Amino acid sequence: MTDKTRIHKLNEEQTGVGPVLYWMTRDQRAVDNWALLYAQEIAREQKAPLKVVFCLVPRFLDATMRQCEFMLKGLEEVELTLRKYNIPFYLVAGSPEQEIVRFIEKVGAGTVITDFSPLKIHRAWKEAVCKSIDVPFYEVDAHNIIPCRQASNKQEFGAYTIRPKILRKIDSYLIDFPRIEKHPFNKPGGESVNWEKARSTLKIDTGVGEVDWILPGEKAAGKMLMDFIDTRLTNYADHRNDPNKNTLSNLSPYLHFGQVSAQRIAFEVRKTRKKKQSRDSFLEELIVRRELSDNFCFYNEHYDSFEGFPAWAQKTLNEHRDDTRDRLYTVDDFEQARTHDPLWNAAQIEMATTGKMHGYMRMYWAKKMLEWTETPEEAQAVAIYLNDRYELDGRDPSGYAGIAWSIGGMHDRAWTERPVFGKIRYMNYNGCKRKFDVDAYLKKFPV
Repeated sequence: MTDKTRIHKLNEEQTGVGPVLYWMTRDQRAVDNWALLYAQEIAREQKAPLKVVFCLVPRFLDATMRQCEFMLKGLEEVELTLRKYNIPFYLVAGSPEQEIVRFIEKVGAGTVITDFSPLKIHRAWKEAVCKSIDVPFYEVDAHNIIPCRQASNKQEFGAYTIRPKILRKIDSYLIDFPRIEKHPFNKPGGESVNWEKARSTLKIDTGVGEVDWILPGEKAAGKMLMDFIDTRLTNYADHRNDPNKNTLSNLSPYLHFGQVSAQRIAFEVRKTRKKKQSRDSFLEELIVRRELSDNFCFYNEHYDSFEGFPAWAQKTLNEHRDDTRDRLYTVDDFEQARTHDPLWNAAQIEMATTGKMHGYMRMYWAKKMLEWTETPEEAQAVAIYLNDRYELDGRDPSGYAGIAWSIGGMHDRAWTERPVFGKIRYMNYNGCKRKFDVDAYLKKFPV
């Protein structure tokens, strides 16, 4: 049975009569999915059909073909997996405010379930749909291990304030999943999604191509998780900040698209006998830091703008607005990796060519944009644009929080004051040289 603390009712409508519809958005998987499990739970209680629908919008923020193909191939796998459980999967294309409402009316849905996202665009979609339907509408947090509303009822100052709240509750939430069952109240068969037709509805930039080092979908996510546990987890604590070491999990694209559950990852990592220090270090990132990002975006509507920075950071950045910048670069300069700094250029090339920049380099990359643009607002906007355009895991709370941390001191404290940065934490080339072999990194991603 789904934990009721994961469930948030979005309207006051009473139980309707008709199929139960799961509107899949952020959590694009057929297994280990609390939203789908809750939808099936209701459908079985009501002896009603269960249907799953996904709305493909023509353009989503700055996503390109790289991210859209990763998502669509994952959804193709979802359709095939759901078919084994006698659950039909539908895809509609267009604006969710219109197409989801039309689909609800078309199938005569009696109850609608969707998954949780803290992002403004997803919340606006749900609000619009909510105003247009007269059946019960539930949101289930299937993305966080501890549901965002349960972890905290306010924006947290940092990891040090949310961590104890999470640790007090983690044991009751970090459990194994029940299995999805073959649904007995659906008619067998049905039409398959025309995926090529779906692709033709997209109005996206095709100039950023797919990458071949990572495969999309639930099965690939499971293999990546097991490979991480078997071969990389042991050395995670020692080498996670070294971009030359192959110790990262590479799970962030799967987490972003919901092709794997964070709860499943944590459950499997926690029970392994790998080095405790590495397990704890990884789980800190996966649970505390990641759920802190959802907390930030859920409780701070300005998560993608200067107004979202903490007051102390806004003050110090405002005090240093007129400081002389040694160099200024355009968006195109940044995108084409045409700065004077070979390390920054290598980081940009890593992201542009692989779709995933090492986490330590992301901090350096964003902080240097604060130093080389005219305003903090410009630095943040350029960082978000490039991150969302090239990273497989762009357009994500972790990305917005990471950029706000790097440029606007979010979840951080004041440091020694210096030009341009004010009291924002500073990073430089020499500091990176002390952390890792910069020359080796430059050879991996030459200009």
